[in-house]
Amino acid sequence: MADRDDDLPRDAKIVKTLLKSMGVDEYEPRVVHQFLELWYRYVVDVLTDAQVYSEHAGKSAIDSDDLKLAIQSKVNFSFSQPPPREVLLELARNRNKIPLPRSIAGPGIPLPPEQDTLISPNYQLAIPKRQTGQAVEEADEDAESADPNPNPSQEQKAELPQNNIQRVSFPLVGAKRPR
Repeated sequence: MADRDDDLPRDAKIVKTLLKSMGVDEYEPRVVHQFLELWYRYVVDVLTDAQVYSEHAGKSAIDSDDLKLAIQSKVNFSFSQPPPREVLLELARNRNKIPLPRSIAGPGIPLPPEQDTLISPNYQLAIPKRQTGQAVEEADEDAESADPNPNPSQEQKAELPQNNIQRVSFPLVGAKRPR
């Protein structure tokens, strides 16, 4: 393993040393590469921010103040501290002062309204109304005399009143489900 450590770049050796100093003895080799990627990305972000701060100040080069400001802004926006315990306790007390609403449901499991469940009527039957013989003949004569075109278009069919269909819907209560 010493031979493999000699071939590693200096930054990878530093990452391995850091892992070893923190008590991490066993890890996959790609962990070192992942830490290096994170490290490089962080450094590029900080240097880019420092360059923006330097240009904004009218400086020709980045100095230590620009780097400090870039690092501080990274820390402020990346890592946030939780609020103090006292603040959280006060928020909890204020919230818990409001009682929970009383349950209006009866005993058992509360269910949604019937129209929102699968047991509500979910289909309709079209049942033609029965007409008397005289009414059927009159309806046929009216249809023939009013429209000389024997094949009405879809628009014309939609305009015709359909009074002879009765729609019925009912729930499936008590029906057995196939298993």
